[in-house]
Amino acid sequence: MTVYGSFPGSRPRRLRVNPVMRRMVAETRLHPADLILPAFVREGISEPAPIATMPGVVQHTLDTLRKAAVDAVSAGVSGIMLFGVPEEAEKDATGSAGTDPEGILQAGIRAVKAEVGDDLLVMSDLCLDEFTDHGHCGVLDGEGRVDNDATLERYAEMAQVQADAGVDVVGPSGMMDGQIGVVRDALDTIGKEDVAVLAYTAKYSSAFYGPFREAVGSSLKGDRKTYQQDPANARESLRELALDLEEGADLVMVKPALPYLDILARIADEASVPVAAYQISGEYAMVEAAAEKGWIDRDAAILETLTGIKRAGASMILTYWATEAARRL
Repeated sequence: MTVYGSFPGSRPRRLRVNPVMRRMVAETRLHPADLILPAFVREGISEPAPIATMPGVVQHTLDTLRKAAVDAVSAGVSGIMLFGVPEEAEKDATGSAGTDPEGILQAGIRAVKAEVGDDLLVMSDLCLDEFTDHGHCGVLDGEGRVDNDATLERYAEMAQVQADAGVDVVGPSGMMDGQIGVVRDALDTIGKEDVAVLAYTAKYSSAFYGPFREAVGSSLKGDRKTYQQDPANARESLRELALDLEEGADLVMVKPALPYLDILARIADEASVPVAAYQISGEYAMVEAAAEKGWIDRDAAILETLTGIKRAGASMILTYWATEAARRL
């Protein structure tokens, strides 16, 4: 091919010639401090229980949870988000195990806090779905519908119990109207002004939650479409953002992450607080399953998905690969 003059005048490939050049001009950088490890602690087990739909992830005992927290600290991870898995007999219509000071989630908070102190942010899921016998995120009314305002009373109790256990950040995830304001007031009332609130601002009713339901032993009957967001809607997430900020959210989150990168970018453009994204169980399971089949390069796919989430605007990412990815970074 004959090249005329300086054609082509612009050669973007000059900035891709070798790994050092690509690293120097990278627009998005992942860091271990960007990562938060979700972890499950289960009541009544003496050994960690593997989760079949999430290869490599387990339901922890209190002892193995402590070790996971220490490992996360050593890798440079910033936080651990705890989910409690009670024994089936402990579940009831109002999720009372979730507000029991001696319940498994509170025990997990105390165990991790005692083990790592301030070296890791101890965060906790603030929702009733793991603890109710019907599997919904709130209490039900006489017609079987989730009662928003009655549920808020339970969330207030849950926030106070978790704060008393020593949590640093609570994550109200039930998508009840007004939940952030109620939780903030509940914490302030007992002098826990320093406990931060991570709002699940845009939490969509997603097909990708399937493996998580095994992870928490969900008893869900029906679906959560009356309170989680419709995947078809985008503007609605900005309304949720405005409400959460008005009610006092310290951080906000988009969940799931990869199917909602457009929502994440819009939230990141609008939010005046740090923005998190949750790379959920189904996202994790897809990569692990495809890698097990030999269809994709697992390690490259993990970092690529995390980079995409960060590039879309996430300040922090909840991912089951947090410790592993942090070590590689």
